[in-house]
Amino acid sequence: MDALRLITMNRQALLHGHSLETITAEVWEAQALSRAVGALLAEEGPRELREAALALSSPGGRAAEATELPVPCRGDPRAVRLTRAPDVEATLLALAELLGEVGIALVGLACGVYQEGLYWASVEAIDAADEARDRVLDMLRAIGESSGHSGRGSAAELR
Repeated sequence: MDALRLITMNRQALLHGHSLETITAEVWEAQALSRAVGALLAEEGPRELREAALALSSPGGRAAEATELPVPCRGDPRAVRLTRAPDVEATLLALAELLGEVGIALVGLACGVYQEGLYWASVEAIDAADEARDRVLDMLRAIGESSGHSGRGSAAELR
């Protein structure tokens, strides 16, 4: 399945999610999708992105910490259906937007919870989404530099 389609599905589900379970499930989906896009681009993407894409796909770091949010048992994430990303720049732009929306949803979640453990798990997940978004924006800048753009285009607007 195309990366843009999966990102759109994730964004729509996050937008319409109002319960703790739905939001945390879509955060989990977004994390899995970020890693899957990173893995795909590390293997098949432009050379200048491969190292950053590999870092995005890494299961370690803050992204792993964010999985401590309570997620309903859902089986495999939608990201396992990812097979292609024909427009790398559009995919990265959409992923950066999704990760920004994940951060916003998590801030709302953190502000509305009364359990200290869930609050801190939300804060860690915010940091993980922000770190992943930074990596995506770095890849967008690399694309801009390799194509001769000043890097002031789309990635700069998302900051």
